[in-house]
Amino acid sequence: MEKVRGFEVAKGFENMEINLPVRKTKYSAGYDVEAAEDTVIPAFTPGSKPTLVKTGIKAYMPEDEYLMIANRSSNPGKKGLVLANGVGIIDKDYYGNPDNDGHIMFAFYNIKGEDITIKKGDAIGQAIFHKFFIADQDNATQERTGGFGSTSK
Repeated sequence: MEKVRGFEVAKGFENMEINLPVRKTKYSAGYDVEAAEDTVIPAFTPGSKPTLVKTGIKAYMPEDEYLMIANRSSNPGKKGLVLANGVGIIDKDYYGNPDNDGHIMFAFYNIKGEDITIKKGDAIGQAIFHKFFIADQDNATQERTGGFGSTSK
């Protein structure tokens, strides 16, 4: 079978019993993504940095697609968790990069007054594959050389 788009376990997580994302219903747009390990997300304080929650997965896709990672709709109300970047964009060339093999992580702030613990296997967000288009005047030729947050470096 030819690989077109999908998920794999990222390097370093091979023996950690990582579950690849799945859709729960046939009309779901998003694949449910789980935490790879227990993670404590501290209560927000001004100046604090978001907590990265590891998933242990990476995603491959055609060159005209990206993977959007979004919060679960229940996370803000039930757990006080919001994504620091609102929505995450995983580019095709993030897959297999030399820094972290394309490992996908969710960056959360906790807006509740107490620390929140995410357990290994908890559903933390969803991943949705999308097509994108190139503008007529586009002339991008640079190639990715790093991992998380490296696009503009």
